[in-house]
Amino acid sequence: MDNQMSFIEKQFPVSKISKESYKERKSSQGQTITGLGKWWGRKPLILVRAAILGCLMPSSDNPKADMDIFLKILSMDNEGLLDRKQKTLSAKALFEIAQNNKHFRQYLNDWFELDGARVKIRDGQDKNDIETRLFKTLGYDEKIKHCIRPEQHVALRKDSWNAINHYLGTNAKSLNELIEQLSIKRYGRRIAVGDCFCGGGSIPFEAARMGFDTYASDLNPIAGLLTWASINISGADKKELKEIEDFQNRVYKIVNEEICELGIEHNERGDRALSYLYCVETTCPECGIVVPLLPSLVVGIRAGKVVAKLVPDGNRYNITIHPDANAMEMKEASNGTVTPKGLVCPNCEKMTPISVLRKDRNDENGNSIYGLRQWGKNEFEPRNTDVYRERLYAIRYETTDGNRYYRAPNERDLDNEEKVRKIVAGNMIFWQEKGLVPSMAIESGMETERLFKERGWTHWNHLFSARQLLLLSLFERQVMNETSVLLKAVGILGINKIADFGSKLCRWNPNCDKTEQTFYNQAFNTMMNYGVRSLSMLSTLWFRISEQYPINKQGTVTLNDARSVTSTCHLWITDPPYADAVNYHELSEFFLAWDKKLLIEAFPEWYTDSKRILAVRGDDHFSHTMIEIYSNLADHMPDDGMQVVMFTHSDPAVWAQLALIMWKSGLRVTAAWNIATETDASGLKDGNYVKGTVLLVLRKQTGDDMAFLDEINSDIRAEVRNQISSMLELENKEEPNFSDPDFVLAAYAASLKVLTSYKTIEDLDLDYELNMAINNPTQSSIVKIIEAAKKIAYDCVIPLDFESYLWKDLSNAEKFYIKGLESEKHGNYQNSTYEEFARGFNTVGYSQMMASQKANMARLKTPVEMAGRTISDVPDFENSLLRTVFMGIYTGIKEDENPSRALGYIKNELPDYWDKRDMIKQLLSFIKDGKDIDNMSPHWEQSATMADLLHSLVTNDSI
Repeated sequence: MDNQMSFIEKQFPVSKISKESYKERKSSQGQTITGLGKWWGRKPLILVRAAILGCLMPSSDNPKADMDIFLKILSMDNEGLLDRKQKTLSAKALFEIAQNNKHFRQYLNDWFELDGARVKIRDGQDKNDIETRLFKTLGYDEKIKHCIRPEQHVALRKDSWNAINHYLGTNAKSLNELIEQLSIKRYGRRIAVGDCFCGGGSIPFEAARMGFDTYASDLNPIAGLLTWASINISGADKKELKEIEDFQNRVYKIVNEEICELGIEHNERGDRALSYLYCVETTCPECGIVVPLLPSLVVGIRAGKVVAKLVPDGNRYNITIHPDANAMEMKEASNGTVTPKGLVCPNCEKMTPISVLRKDRNDENGNSIYGLRQWGKNEFEPRNTDVYRERLYAIRYETTDGNRYYRAPNERDLDNEEKVRKIVAGNMIFWQEKGLVPSMAIESGMETERLFKERGWTHWNHLFSARQLLLLSLFERQVMNETSVLLKAVGILGINKIADFGSKLCRWNPNCDKTEQTFYNQAFNTMMNYGVRSLSMLSTLWFRISEQYPINKQGTVTLNDARSVTSTCHLWITDPPYADAVNYHELSEFFLAWDKKLLIEAFPEWYTDSKRILAVRGDDHFSHTMIEIYSNLADHMPDDGMQVVMFTHSDPAVWAQLALIMWKSGLRVTAAWNIATETDASGLKDGNYVKGTVLLVLRKQTGDDMAFLDEINSDIRAEVRNQISSMLELENKEEPNFSDPDFVLAAYAASLKVLTSYKTIEDLDLDYELNMAINNPTQSSIVKIIEAAKKIAYDCVIPLDFESYLWKDLSNAEKFYIKGLESEKHGNYQNSTYEEFARGFNTVGYSQMMASQKANMARLKTPVEMAGRTISDVPDFENSLLRTVFMGIYTGIKEDENPSRALGYIKNELPDYWDKRDMIKQLLSFIKDGKDIDNMSPHWEQSATMADLLHSLVTNDSI
């Protein structure tokens, strides 16, 4: 084995890791450590595990065998997938799999018995055996639908360990043993993995679970708490877990008894509230009537269609609640009294913009002046003279026998509201002094500015209603009484989860009849109507913790500026804030406002400030801050240590900036891989958003070599071609390892491998280049080198179904179309993919070749859709052989579905038909399988079928 090169520096199973990462992200609440609390942008655990293992596992001169062993360790090989299989397939599903597989159709009658639409396994047949055989035939995507995630699978089968140990020269029986033995073989000791941007704790948690010693730090106390919890709470032993359960039950029981004694969640019939619905109301400046600001009058859908109706009552409206609404009532209720543009008054029907309602204005210097009254520190509700007031308009109750219903608040409900209001009003100052509710002022920032502007809120307690303040203060009091650090941490996290799902920023979701969390995205979103959960609806949050796992607790979690780290680690795995970074420091202050006193008691050595002034931000100082940080990390790793930097961005200029930062920090690039980690269904990211996380693999720059820029261009070309070639050798037609973005990134990495292997390049001033990459990318030599490397990559990346000697004879426009069609075959409909291909193949005006350019629905025109229209904007395509073949296909379809007419057209158009025959066959061969691909068959069926018939004629054609 070559211990100088790691597996991740030679190869990485990006496709499989992407699919597993996507599955993990889609599992939502099923993710391993998300139950601890809210953090933004946690990386998938399988991505972390694979990256760490990839750094530790050595590479050999047999990359195929290396890949097999790597997948085996991660239980992502065929046997591992079989062991991870948890869901059984129905007899009907098995029948359909066998029916669609030509090798197993012969067994249909032996295995299955049909009774109308029902399918049964025949008597005497072993369903498990049939299922195992058919499961093995499925593609990776289908297989993992039936599997637990790899990080949930704890034990590999014995023969897998035999193969792993034989290949790596180890004698491990568990992942932890393997990690220790590989560490000792390579470094002479069990190494430490460090992360100085630990955030939600994914990297330290997974490293500790793999058996490494860990160092974790973050500037932010909430990040520090979540990371500490990921190791100490997720790693709790049975005794500790029992203590946690007892603590949670004890606290909840006390709070529940107090709420019940007050009677503030029960109505006159003894039914208990589940949710309270509130809305803002304001006076219409046009007609003077007080209008409830409701974006929709739909109250509930899931458990029965319920709507609200506005009934005039003097100068205001009563809100009545109506269950069992009909379709017409539901449609009418979908339109409320407020839109993003402003108030739509139901009385005078005039629209008033929100900014006019708030009385916002500009001063003589053009600065914005917010018109809303700014609330005082001890306030928790609007004044009657405020522009925005608040009112309770519906309550969802549950009877003792479990029936649930909505109603408008009656006199008893309003009395309960007043009782809560008086309790909070009478105790607010005392609670703030004791740290039971927030007293912290909201600092101005990118996100927090909205709170001043849109509501006049100046302190964090203003974000919570009276009911929410009362409930949270009761939990705070009980957690303060706890002396155990472990249990106090559990309590703090519980309070934070209740706050996340219990603020005025929680939108009401009528589709699910419940309130959603404050941080459903990375912003403070003020609501015109919001839901307040009762205690019973918050109980699942209080009791929720992550699953328990054996873990190595030999590690450090600290609060620290990454520039001040003093611990040395062999592996630094970091996910830094970057460019358009999330404003973690602002968002986390929402939780810090509740946690300040409790954190000091639990972790007296920690501070309770978000350290805004030190936070890494995407401004002019960003690159210099990052250079300081990564220079420090390079100083705190041995010469044979490694780093993996995770970041998410699609712009080559940003990529170049990060590479220059690393270069300036004394690090050299050895590889880069792109993993799809973002889910499609977030509801927040429309369009061609970035879905990938780049893993940038780095080592310390230890040489003093110097080169000239013109001397290394040929080295870069050779390195790019070598990198692409090695990836193509590993490519699998049935289960692709790589997509085109992976090859492009590999080209970026290959060029930067060469560049950063030198201490200096005499023609380049790195400070100047970094400034250019940030402020004027088109003038940056490094950006130009990266773009050139991308073009080399596109020349090298030949579709698997294409002969290389024919590929080089295609025009750029033909290559653009073929690569786009290959991408569609793999189910990729991102418009950004075609934009990248157009840049890579220098194809201007390609829009004429597109059937759609809608985000995530982009695809090329088929021959039928092109028909006889002239593709005037792309003469390179219009005059090409591929266009002639397309016209032949269209002619054959148009003239009675006759392939002979198609061939006749092509021969008539091509005097050198016989010289072009091999290329024509190749093009038709590539096109014809579109009819057999599910996502393509609807629109490609006709053209692909004619291509298939035409291919047979051309193949059998003779002079």
